[in-house]
Amino acid sequence: MPRLREIPRSEVTDDYVLGLYNMLFGDRDPVAEPGTATGTPGNWWTVFAQVPDAFKHTSEGFGFYRSPNRKLDPKLRELGQIRAGYAVGSQFVYSQHSKAMRFEGFSEEQVAAIPNWSVADCFSDVERAVLAYTDCLVLERGRVPDGVFAALKKHLSEVEILELTYITCTYMMHAVMSRALKLEFDDVLERVVEVPAPDGATADVMGMVDKRNGANQ
Repeated sequence: MPRLREIPRSEVTDDYVLGLYNMLFGDRDPVAEPGTATGTPGNWWTVFAQVPDAFKHTSEGFGFYRSPNRKLDPKLRELGQIRAGYAVGSQFVYSQHSKAMRFEGFSEEQVAAIPNWSVADCFSDVERAVLAYTDCLVLERGRVPDGVFAALKKHLSEVEILELTYITCTYMMHAVMSRALKLEFDDVLERVVEVPAPDGATADVMGMVDKRNGANQ
């Protein structure tokens, strides 16, 4: 379950929130009867509904990147979004934008290659520049080598680069928040936990290779 409370339809008083509830969930209460047409639980929306102006701000952001006013090629936009989701480790963002990549015309090979794009040969030069730039934004927190930026500027205008930067960083935020609040497909158990040692094992776990204890002598 999400770490924050979901807002049932009966408690929604904001017209904007209610309009999106109707669009996404029909006349259902999405807390009592979760699920969206894309197969997600839908709790990203029901948690954000706690703060209606944040709900509106974020959902209008989706309209921003899909606007016909954008100069950036939607295919390049999707590369930034999905790689940001993968790099952050958000199963939700990665899963949703795998589907969005296909919708924009990428092949199954290209979708599958997102985790290992740097050694894949199925991306064009501009696509590789976008993926490299995305890794600098997300994994390097904006530390972009001149060589990467030069490769990007070889293919994209300044307006396109600004749009790519804004949209990719926005999706890094979405991925981080989704993991932190355990929303949608990011409601998963922590994988990095202690694995118990066998009964009677020594507490000195590295003693088996420590010559001070007589090993390897």
